[in-house]
Amino acid sequence: MTQENNPNIIQVKNLTTAYGSTVIHEDISFEVSRGQIFVILGGSGCGKSTLMKHMIGLYRPVKGQILIDNIDIVQANAHVMRELYRKFGVMYQGGALFGSMTVLQNVRLVLEEFTRLPTAAMNALAAMKLAMVGLADAANKLPSELSGGMQKRAAISRAMALDPDIIFLDEPSAGLDPITSADLDQLIRSLSRELGITFVIVSHELASIYSIADHVIMLDKMTRKIIASGDPKTLRETASEPWVRAFFNRQTSATISDNQEETT
Repeated sequence: MTQENNPNIIQVKNLTTAYGSTVIHEDISFEVSRGQIFVILGGSGCGKSTLMKHMIGLYRPVKGQILIDNIDIVQANAHVMRELYRKFGVMYQGGALFGSMTVLQNVRLVLEEFTRLPTAAMNALAAMKLAMVGLADAANKLPSELSGGMQKRAAISRAMALDPDIIFLDEPSAGLDPITSADLDQLIRSLSRELGITFVIVSHELASIYSIADHVIMLDKMTRKIIASGDPKTLRETASEPWVRAFFNRQTSATISDNQEETT
């Protein structure tokens, strides 16, 4: 199957991950469609960020495959991975901007690493990416001069520097007030719909999940499996697993026990 006629830009097959002898995920599989906003969620300690780090090639799994455009990054050599890095951008939790660089220099850094464009061209491209996230007037500011929401936008701009097919976002709404978070959700939706970017997002913010997610998977710490997959609004109403329903309805742990007793 060619890249063009494969509707899934990411395929994770029978993946097992571990830190030493501690297994985090065991034999999990899922697919991400092109242009989809795909959210990884679950309770504390279930390995959401760990899974994302495996998906971008930072960690090597115990077994399984992670295919991006049909290329298995688990088996890929350094040359292939460098080419793949042009296909996706990453925004780490907190933004991870370099504090000694201006916002424009932070975005330009990616272009310096992966292209041989003249400095003037890189500056123009970096400025264009900043304008796309509403930060045209912040190009010459330092990250410390920006609000939390603006820092997240700048980090997304940097992730977009090479016109990637996929952008990975780790907890993009963390630490933001509800209005700023809603504005960021709107930006993510716009970039996905207008540019066809596929987003893979780690989050536990229910408001954002309901606002932007086309599809979610829920990881479970105890079973080390995916215990729910689908549209979050549908899962909220129809999930058979009490813990899943409680999560999506923001209910207490006591509610889970009550629901489990009702089903026994």
